[in-house]
Amino acid sequence: MKRPGNLAEPAACCEQHYRPAGARSPATTNFGKTSVVGRNLARMLPAARSTEAAWGMLRSLSAGHARLLSAPRPGCPGLCIVCRGPARAGCSRCYQCELHAESAPGGLADLVVPVAYAPKGGPHASNLWLYKSGRQGADAASAALRLLLLAFLHDHGPCLWRRCGLRGPTHLAVVPSGRGRGGTHPLRALIAPYLAARWAGLSARPGAAAARELDPGRFDAPRQRGASILLLDDTWTSGASAQSAAMTLLRAGTGCVIVVVLGRHLAVPVPAGEGPDSFAMPLRPQLCAVHDGALRAPAARATAPAAAASPAAGT
Repeated sequence: MKRPGNLAEPAACCEQHYRPAGARSPATTNFGKTSVVGRNLARMLPAARSTEAAWGMLRSLSAGHARLLSAPRPGCPGLCIVCRGPARAGCSRCYQCELHAESAPGGLADLVVPVAYAPKGGPHASNLWLYKSGRQGADAASAALRLLLLAFLHDHGPCLWRRCGLRGPTHLAVVPSGRGRGGTHPLRALIAPYLAARWAGLSARPGAAAARELDPGRFDAPRQRGASILLLDDTWTSGASAQSAAMTLLRAGTGCVIVVVLGRHLAVPVPAGEGPDSFAMPLRPQLCAVHDGALRAPAARATAPAAAASPAAGT
């Protein structure tokens, strides 16, 4: 049985690199510990003698890209306590998050955590645009982002769950596209085969226009009373889309919403430094934005009870 909160299975992601082109992914099964694939990782990859060894292999595959990235420094006083973007001196929130807090007090996501910063024109921002463009290089960008997100959820998911008093999320969701794109969202298509929790209903309302202001009317969600939802997005710019989606879920009865974004947009590049005055640090697998226990707790609101079992399927 997987430990609570272990959403991602490394075997499937490894298989993405070793499966012949055009081959279909194995169906979901109850085989051993791999609830997403039907083969044992150690047999598929002899070099991986254990599950942790497999995750180590995945991290090594993404190491070249990860070395180019920066991330929020845990506990840095110069960061917005919501989105971990830069905040003005003496302010606990950035301008946009302050507006959101004033507009919907107690009605926003319980926690927002960016995996990395995405400065305009940088390699991470380029990948976040390229992976859903269908252009040359989209496959490589998709692979880099998939590895980055799955490794983050494996290594730091427990940090997020503990921060919100959960054993793990009961459901997953992706912020719907605001550009009228039909079909499955590219981010869900990218990672759905490798995540074993249930997907919550969340969709864009027909005709709803993307906006930089909070508007839960842009989305629809069925009643999901007491659920705890991990809400995923690729890019956070103003945060209006993710927070509007979180508001929709909360109004539908969800007890807790945790937002994880692959890239927190920055208008200008910010050098990652080691000194205490730098709010950005080089991306480090062993750290995330909520490692520091001194960070402020989420705003008080009735939250879902701790999940009684692992959200992963096949346990």
